[in-house]
Amino acid sequence: MSDAAQPTAAEVRAAAEAVKTALDRHLAAVERRSGEDDPAVYEAFNELAAAAEEYDELLYDRYDEVTPFEIPGSDDALPPYTGPEEPNALSVLIRRDYVVVEPQRLLAQAQRVEAVEESGAVTAGFDAVSGTVHGALGVLFGEFEPDEIASRHKEFGLEEGDSTLWVTASDEPAEAGEWLEAPFEQADTHPVVCRFDVSAVFDDDADDIEDDIEDEVPDAIEPELDLVLDEDEALRARNADR
Repeated sequence: MSDAAQPTAAEVRAAAEAVKTALDRHLAAVERRSGEDDPAVYEAFNELAAAAEEYDELLYDRYDEVTPFEIPGSDDALPPYTGPEEPNALSVLIRRDYVVVEPQRLLAQAQRVEAVEESGAVTAGFDAVSGTVHGALGVLFGEFEPDEIASRHKEFGLEEGDSTLWVTASDEPAEAGEWLEAPFEQADTHPVVCRFDVSAVFDDDADDIEDDIEDEVPDAIEPELDLVLDEDEALRARNADR
C-alpha cells in the first residue's frame, strides 16, 4: 500500500478507542441482558466485532501488525428470534445441492419411469425427455418426492452436497400463489425457529480433529511403553543377579 493511502496514526488511535467503547457497551448489554436471545446483546456484539475488524485493518495497514484476538463472525449464527410468540403458520425452506456423478445411471432411471408411465412401452434410444440430463432430472423430480431422492440419491447417479433446512414462523399463512414466482426472495432469518445444516465441511473438521488425536496418541503412549520395557529388563537383570 502506498504511503498516501495509509491511515494516519490518529486514525489508528481513534479505531482503538472505538474498540474500547464497544467493549464497554457489550459488557453493559451483557450485564443488563433480559434473556438468552437479548437483541441488545446481539447488537452490541456486532458493533464490537465491526470495531475490532476496523482496528485490525488499520493497525495492519499502518504498522504491519495484527491484533492477538479474533472475534468470531455472526454470519453462521441465527440472529435473535423476533417472530410471533404463538405462530399460527410456518414455512419450511429447504435447499439441497447435488452433483451429477453418473449421468448414465440418471438417464437409465428416468427412462424406467417413462417406460412405466407409458404402460410398458420402452422408449427407443435417447429421443424422449429422459434422453438429456436436464430432462432426466425433470422426470425424476416429477416422479419422486425430494425426501425420497435424498435417501436414494446414489441410485440416481447423484452425490450429495450441502443442504440446509429452515423452519420459519409467522402470524398468518401466505395467500395462495403469493410467493410462487420468487419463493426465497424474502427469506428472513429473524423468524427462523430452528435450522439444520449438513455439509462436508463439518466432516472435514471432524476428520482433522481425529487426525490430530491420532498424531498425538503415539507420542503419549510410546514413552510409557519404553518405561514398561525398561522395567522388564531391570527385573530380568535383578533375577539374573540372584
